[in-house]
Amino acid sequence: MAAHAADVRMVDAKAVVSAEWKGRETRTVASFDVPPLSEDALTRFGGLAAEKQRATGFFRVEKIGERWWMIDPEGGRFVFAGVCSLKPESKLAAKEPFEKLFGTPEAWAAKTLDLLRVHGFNGCGGFSDHETIRKAEKPMPYTVTLGLMSGFGRKLGLTHADSGHTGYADDVLPVFEPGFAEFCATECRARLAAMKDDPWLVGVFSDNELPIKKDMLDRMLKRGGATQAAAQAFMTGKGTVTDELRRDFVEHVFDAYFRITTQAIREALPQHLCLGSRFHGPAKHASGAWKAAGRWCDAISMNYYDHWNPQKEHLRQWNEWSGKPCLITEFYVKGMDSGMGNTSGAGWVVRTQADRGAFYQNFALALLESKTCVGWHWFKYMDNDPTNTKTDASNRDSNKGILNARYEPYTPLLDAMRKLNSRVYPLIEHFDSAKR
Repeated sequence: MAAHAADVRMVDAKAVVSAEWKGRETRTVASFDVPPLSEDALTRFGGLAAEKQRATGFFRVEKIGERWWMIDPEGGRFVFAGVCSLKPESKLAAKEPFEKLFGTPEAWAAKTLDLLRVHGFNGCGGFSDHETIRKAEKPMPYTVTLGLMSGFGRKLGLTHADSGHTGYADDVLPVFEPGFAEFCATECRARLAAMKDDPWLVGVFSDNELPIKKDMLDRMLKRGGATQAAAQAFMTGKGTVTDELRRDFVEHVFDAYFRITTQAIREALPQHLCLGSRFHGPAKHASGAWKAAGRWCDAISMNYYDHWNPQKEHLRQWNEWSGKPCLITEFYVKGMDSGMGNTSGAGWVVRTQADRGAFYQNFALALLESKTCVGWHWFKYMDNDPTNTKTDASNRDSNKGILNARYEPYTPLLDAMRKLNSRVYPLIEHFDSAKR
């Protein structure tokens, strides 16, 4: 049955710790009369065992009717519910509990992947320890995050640490500098060749949160060298710089970026998915970047913050611009009952772990309803460790994890995640049948 107003919770939330609490309407799975799906209804990869599509032995994307899906290697329709930064921590606050609970990376992988399965997750998001995960006795679908532009920029001495991602000199991508294509090809051959035949690899992220500036053309025209020459070549015969040309140039830059990176990835992994560069904030409205990504990528990844509810217009526009489905590769909310300061990072702040779980359900429900999103990755596996002063400024003191920094689970959060995750496919059937 459809959601009723009485089933919508009000959750106190705020964008930053210093703000005032404000009640926000929040849907949960209790709003829907939909039973959980049993594990035997799934393929070993986590897709639907019923009504299988063409099996290729690898993950792919396909639009069936009005809805986009991932298709798992056995042909099962698959929605990618994952967790980011799934990797063992064995230093500082995590050192003693790691030794007590696991002792080895292999034992960590076995127990951790079981924890995810029990709570309905079916894969590992960005920045995970894919080498340990893929070698587990019972592996789980995983992704690889490369950092091709950031690695090349670092090689040229053009990068610096920024909050949550790599920063670039003048916020300019050195995509037109000599050697970028060769660098990408070399990196991909070295880092991806061993996974060429691995069905558990979903796909590859080329980078994370690249800068997208409206005045990218103006910036590149001032940079000098090959970057300036490329911008000048773009302007040939066009007269003066206009806002329309600025928008066209963003698409021009990202078309070059995605062409080069995708060709390098496909040379090493011809059967796996290219999942984009993990767009963030400014990309929400950058139509040119989405159009360029759509020409080269299989699905477009987006780290999606600043909104309590995924915006229908965003999801519609991204699909319209790119012609491809999206994958939400970061989102989270922080609980004040964790005992952490929660002053760093982009996620919302709520009062309790149960409220975190309600947020998760509300967010995922909107993504499932959209028909254009093929999955989401919660950021992240483990809380920030405040004693670790070597992390960037966005990862210092916040309750982002499904576990704290001592490997202790947030049970109310995980319980809510399980209730949603176990109903993903029945909820899709509910939403789709309601619109017929």
